[in-house]
Amino acid sequence: MGRAALRFASVPLPLLLLLLLRAERPQGTELTFELPDSARQCFHEEVGRGVRFALDYQVITGGHYDVDCSVEDPLGNTIYRETKKQYDSFTYRAEVQGVYRFCFSNEFSTFSHKTVYFDLQVGDEPPILPDMGSRVTALTQMESACVTIHEALRTVVDSQTHYRLREAQDRARAEDLNSRVSYWSLGETITLFVVSVSQVLLLKSFFTEKQPVSRAVHS
Repeated sequence: MGRAALRFASVPLPLLLLLLLRAERPQGTELTFELPDSARQCFHEEVGRGVRFALDYQVITGGHYDVDCSVEDPLGNTIYRETKKQYDSFTYRAEVQGVYRFCFSNEFSTFSHKTVYFDLQVGDEPPILPDMGSRVTALTQMESACVTIHEALRTVVDSQTHYRLREAQDRARAEDLNSRVSYWSLGETITLFVVSVSQVLLLKSFFTEKQPVSRAVHS
């Protein structure tokens, strides 16, 4: 206990925070991509047997902000399928080793393309301390503080990702609403101009004298 406390106490605080920020995380893929209308996009990841993976996805822009999602194991069995979801999470421990397929479909939409974000984490997160899983003694105060800080930093990262996606989605909705208002205002302006010109021409026709038409009489 004394050696561990001295070892952690000798580490400067900025370096300790840097080590916590760079702590190992599960193998992951984070991607934002465009999904055209009537299209389907699939991604592949090799997962070992007994390895846990987690999929989080969210539609950022496009249409009703929904997408179809499915996950297939190496044998072609569908282990997850949802239709027209705005966001969702899926966690699974692989029963078969091989390449798993993660597909996003916008085939139900004929004119609106989507922007989709997904985060795929493969594997369990390793312990912060090397002997944390096998030790029988209690953690020191410094070690407990490191674990607490690590969990807090991970929560901050997840919260930042959530708010970043929410901000992007809200901005896309605001821009879409602004475009609709602009087009509607332009249409009303054109309609008002056409109606005004029509009224002027109509009133002008009321006060215009009609010239008599003379016809020649042939004997």
